[in-house]
Amino acid sequence: MIASIRSKINRGERLTSNEGVWLLKNAEILDLAELAETVRFRLNPKRRVTFVIDSNPNYTNICNIDCIFCAFYRHEGDSDAYTIPVDDLIAKFKSSATRGVRTILLQGGVNPAIPFEYYKELVRRTRAEVPEIHPHFFSTSEIIGMSEVSGLSIPQVLKELHEAGLDSIPGGGAEILNDRVKKKISSKKGTSADWLNVMREAHKLGMKSTATMMYGHLETDEDVIEHLESIRALQDEYQGFTAFIPWSFKPGNTPLEKIIPTYATSTRYLQMIAISRIFLDNFPHIQASWFSEGKKTGQIALHFGADDFGGTLEEENVHASANFVHTTTTKEAVDLIRESGFTPTERTTLYDIIAEYGEGEYPVSVLDPARLDVHMTAESVMKNVLTTSLPILQ
Repeated sequence: MIASIRSKINRGERLTSNEGVWLLKNAEILDLAELAETVRFRLNPKRRVTFVIDSNPNYTNICNIDCIFCAFYRHEGDSDAYTIPVDDLIAKFKSSATRGVRTILLQGGVNPAIPFEYYKELVRRTRAEVPEIHPHFFSTSEIIGMSEVSGLSIPQVLKELHEAGLDSIPGGGAEILNDRVKKKISSKKGTSADWLNVMREAHKLGMKSTATMMYGHLETDEDVIEHLESIRALQDEYQGFTAFIPWSFKPGNTPLEKIIPTYATSTRYLQMIAISRIFLDNFPHIQASWFSEGKKTGQIALHFGADDFGGTLEEENVHASANFVHTTTTKEAVDLIRESGFTPTERTTLYDIIAEYGEGEYPVSVLDPARLDVHMTAESVMKNVLTTSLPILQ
């Protein structure tokens, strides 16, 4: 079957779900790499790899969804629960902007104590007071929570956020788009259709988003392909997804750790990168993650179909809660891309190109010595969050 699949890919034809499953179950890893590179360079012919200078803070860790794969959430009343006021978040964003950060990817728990106005004010003020920052805010789960708190429909919630200045949303909350799996790992989070519906309504408004997948827990190969088929079909409707981002489940400090105590392998990650590039023929970009899988694996993924290296992640707390911490600097991210044989290319959240960096060239923010050594342990990350946050939003 590999020969017929290769012929289809060379002709630019779409693979079926059965062919996708066959590749995951049977294809040699280097065959996957070859096929993925064919699609990658058809869609993105230049030998450049993009990245964004960003930060991923959180505004609350209070959540009523209780996903068993999550080590980050707390319940209201817990000693280390927090919700950060808008003023403090704006101050945090301004500080990040001085260090060259261009995008804030902001997510939090589903906290019913937060009024809808909080979210709209945060977007409006970010646009007005920190114009250097692109707000890439709020997962589908949070948007569903806003709908429940406000009594507004999902389309109306998105419309008001869009009018406040929100042009894009992150792809978190998908995990695996298979309801059998979702019922086991996130029974309160809603269905696959709920995630797809929020994305569809956002795309109808002209908003962009990423799509994600968390694998390495209870899913099968068939579930992975079902996930890819679902987002590929939605992409056919509105072309609203900018990129696909897979990452592996991190079991540390999670209830699911009792069932799945080990990490998925690097080989499995490379399979996921390659199959997503091969199968998602209508997605412009596939993102490799130095952060979730390690720097060397992230570099190898650039030869398995990925054309983007993600963000520099000045701050990140969710994986840190699971005792999984990789850090980098803007300079190192540029160097890692260059070492992999590609031209480092800075982009915006929406994949507009800012600059390409030749040998010895770096973004201006790299010239700031304070930005060159941002390395934090999991404990110091959480301590930093808790000491700069108020316990409860008043």
